[in-house]
Amino acid sequence: MEDMNLRSWAESLKKVRLPRWEELPELELYMDQVITLVDRYLAPLIEDEKHQLLSSAMVNNYVKHKLVPPPVKKRYNRNHLAYLIAITLLKQVFAIPDINELIRIQLANNEPKDAYNGFCTVQEDALIQIAKIILGEEVSLTRSSKKFHYLAMESAVASFTQKMLAEKIIQLDKEKEGENDE
Repeated sequence: MEDMNLRSWAESLKKVRLPRWEELPELELYMDQVITLVDRYLAPLIEDEKHQLLSSAMVNNYVKHKLVPPPVKKRYNRNHLAYLIAITLLKQVFAIPDINELIRIQLANNEPKDAYNGFCTVQEDALIQIAKIILGEEVSLTRSSKKFHYLAMESAVASFTQKMLAEKIIQLDKEKEGENDE
């Protein structure tokens, strides 16, 4: 049963797709709308009920520490959403100063739209690689780009996906133990 659950989860990872820049709302949003959207976008990746994915306090803290640009008249745009999606995923494995540096490196080499879309592609590729590992399929571990700033992003995303896998296996093992205790 545990193996089937893991295989089913792996198949679902192959289908995860993050919204691209062009798919993020053009309309400016209020804080509660931003939090709801980010949660909806990332729910397939972060199933953890232990803590909230994003809160208004977190967003305010990111703005205060200049990780995210300040809102204009308390409204957030697609640029803010892109930052918050990337930060929410990366904070699962990195401290805020490291995330700030990763973002700075990406934006020094790409326009925000291209940096964000590249992040989404790398994230989805890493999820597919994890799924293939679980399913016993052939995995390719070649670099997508010769640029080291891109390798930094790939490594950061790979860290997150490896953590996801370990947590899923631990969760399934706990569930199995719970069934055996009954």
